[in-house]
Amino acid sequence: MRRGLDLSAARESIDRLLLRLAPEQAEEVRRRLRRLRHPARLGSLRRTSPLGRDFGYERGTPVDRWYIERFLRSHRAQIRGRVLEVKDSGYTERFGTAVSGKDVLDVDPGNRLATVVADLAAADTIPERSFDCFILTQTLQFIEDTRSAVAHAHRILKPEGALLVTVPVVSPIIDDETLTDYWRFTPSSCSAIFGRVFGADAVRVRTHGNVLASIAFLAGMASEELTQAELETHDSRFALLVSVSAVKT
Repeated sequence: MRRGLDLSAARESIDRLLLRLAPEQAEEVRRRLRRLRHPARLGSLRRTSPLGRDFGYERGTPVDRWYIERFLRSHRAQIRGRVLEVKDSGYTERFGTAVSGKDVLDVDPGNRLATVVADLAAADTIPERSFDCFILTQTLQFIEDTRSAVAHAHRILKPEGALLVTVPVVSPIIDDETLTDYWRFTPSSCSAIFGRVFGADAVRVRTHGNVLASIAFLAGMASEELTQAELETHDSRFALLVSVSAVKT
């Protein structure tokens, strides 16, 4: 009880002091008091280099992959028929349903898994209406002409075909001589880019993640180091990535 009385008296003293200060001085005192009441404890993250530089792979599953796989799992019914994927067919094999054909797109002819070698931004060699589904995860940030890439993605889909896309909002910059890292995306930019090609009504844009997930990913932590509740918390202002599902009508 005595402690409660002391705290009450202290608050009253502080309030009287703040009344004597100029408004800007009083606000600065309030900011400092808030920091004292809610101190930031960075622990092992108080460092100027990440815990790892391989997106978290060396510690487990990268945080962005947790959201990507959750997104694809929720769209399993659309991963069907003849499916196109970039670099390899791993997600097609994991999440596909009633898949009749697996194709792999890569701009690099040295990729032995590639069945379609083309630059998506200039993919005229790919016949139109070829695929029932196109899985395009974490790729558009490496294509300078994003609009042309989306237009070709639409062109090569069959009617009612689905395009399943993820793009980063937050990510380390890729430092790789084989790739040029051009872009980061927002829900508004995705709605504009995909809406122009597929039509706004055929496009669904969602954000994934929160400030903790974004910090963990930048620091090189793995998704296993966060709880299910932490990963599932959604805060669009601090999203880690954006997903787009679009249907060719």
